[in-house]
Amino acid sequence: MKTYLQSIKYAQNFFLGISILIMLALPIIIVFFPEFLSEKITLNLYNFSHITVFFVMIIRPLADIFTQTKIIRPLVILRKGVGVLSASVVVSFILSKIMMSPLGYFSSIATIKYWSFENLAIFAHLADISAVLLIVTSNNFSKRILGMDWWKNIQRLSYVYFYASSIYVLFVLDDIIMLFSMFLVTLLTMIAYLVNINKAKPATVQSQPTNQTQNVPVQNINSTDNINNQPKVN
Repeated sequence: MKTYLQSIKYAQNFFLGISILIMLALPIIIVFFPEFLSEKITLNLYNFSHITVFFVMIIRPLADIFTQTKIIRPLVILRKGVGVLSASVVVSFILSKIMMSPLGYFSSIATIKYWSFENLAIFAHLADISAVLLIVTSNNFSKRILGMDWWKNIQRLSYVYFYASSIYVLFVLDDIIMLFSMFLVTLLTMIAYLVNINKAKPATVQSQPTNQTQNVPVQNINSTDNINNQPKVN
C-alpha cells in the first residue's frame, strides 16, 4: 500500500507538470502553427478533456460508496491533478483566442449573443469560464486567500464544467457517449449522497442515561467542608 500511495503522489505531480506544459505549448501551436492541429486532433484533445473530467466526477462518489475497497479512496487525491489536466486543454484554447485578439475576446463576453442559447453557445462558454476558475483556484495559495468555504464553493463549479460541456458535446456534436457519462455520474453521486446520509444518522443520536444512579449527586468524602460540618466533641 505504501508503494501504491507513493505512485499516486508521483502521478499527481506528473499530471500537474503535463498540464503546465500543455498551457505553455498548445496556445502557441494554435496561434502560430495551426497547420499542426487538424480538426481530428482538436476533437481528440476535447475528448481527452472529457475523459479526464469524467474520472474527476466519478472517483469521489465511488470512494464514498465502496468504502471497504482500499485502492479507490487514495485515488481521490488525483482529482486535483486530473482535473487541472482536463481544464488545461480548454484554457489553452481560450488563451489562444486572447493571444490572437484580446480586445475582441473580452468584448464578446459582454455581449448577449455570447451567452445565447443559439447553437447551445451558453453551455460551451459556461464550461470555459468554469474551467478557468477551477484551474486558477486549484492551489493552496487560493485556498488560504479565499478561505475554505469560498474555495469549496468555487470547486463545486466542476459540476458546471462537466455537465455544461457534456450537454454541448451531446447536442452539437451528437456524441451519445456524453449521455451515458452524465447518467452514470448523476447516479453515482446520488447513491453516494444517500450512503453518506445513512452514515451520519447514528452520530446524531445521543445515548440517553439508563441508570438512575447517574442522576444522583456524589458526595465528595474528601471535601474539607464535610469535615468542618461534623459535630465537635467536647
